Amino acid sequence: MVREALGKFCGVLLTDGYIVYRLFAQTVQGLVQAQCWSHTRRQFVDIAGAEPRLVTVALDHIEGFYREEAEIRQRGLVGEAKLAHRGEYTKPLVDAFFVWLKQTVITAVLLPTNPFGQAAEYALKRETALRVFLADPDVPMDTNHLEREIRPVALGRKNWMFCWTEVGARQVGIIYSLLASCRLQGVDPYVYLVDVLQRVDTHPALALQLLTPRLWKEHFAGQPLRSDLDRNYQ
Repeated sequence: MVREALGKFCGVLLTDGYIVYRLFAQTVQGLVQAQCWSHTRRQFVDIAGAEPRLVTVALDHIEGFYREEAEIRQRGLVGEAKLAHRGEYTKPLVDAFFVWLKQTVITAVLLPTNPFGQAAEYALKRETALRVFLADPDVPMDTNHLEREIRPVALGRKNWMFCWTEVGARQVGIIYSLLASCRLQGVDPYVYLVDVLQRVDTHPALALQLLTPRLWKEHFAGQPLRSDLDRNYQ
């Protein structure tokens, strides 16, 4: 399913810790997997009662990363300026976290079943992927923005329960992905769909990628096709 959904995608793939993404990334040349610090943090939060002292230290480390991201947003840093800030301030914090974590796993003599040891192993196994955001200013620290986009789907399932068929569920997933992508790009989903549903019939098949929300915004948002039935635009 992951291979089918991503196709020939090549770039940075930001995910949670689901192993299927890592296995997929290993098979695609040029694909870099970045992983989510929020999911990593959650591993420690969930076992706070088992090793409160160690968990407190781990969370203090991670909180430092997020403080720097908040500073970046507050100062409006982008591109090279954002990358430079991460390199100067965030990277030393990340380095210190992993040094501490590796030393703690050794010196604390934790049993394999110890919850903190398992949380530490989760982070250490994903160290390379967790560091990707330090080298690319366009990569977020976590997937929180994506989870916010799918939250309505998770809440809605309690109301409508089923999509009736697997085919229907697939189409629902496609539509939700398009709508979420529009919102992330600052594109009005209604304007986008009205334009694309008219444009796609004559659009060159070899340039379909231009109809994805991000590229559509660059090429067509300035003069979108309107619906004759939409009185809001008359």
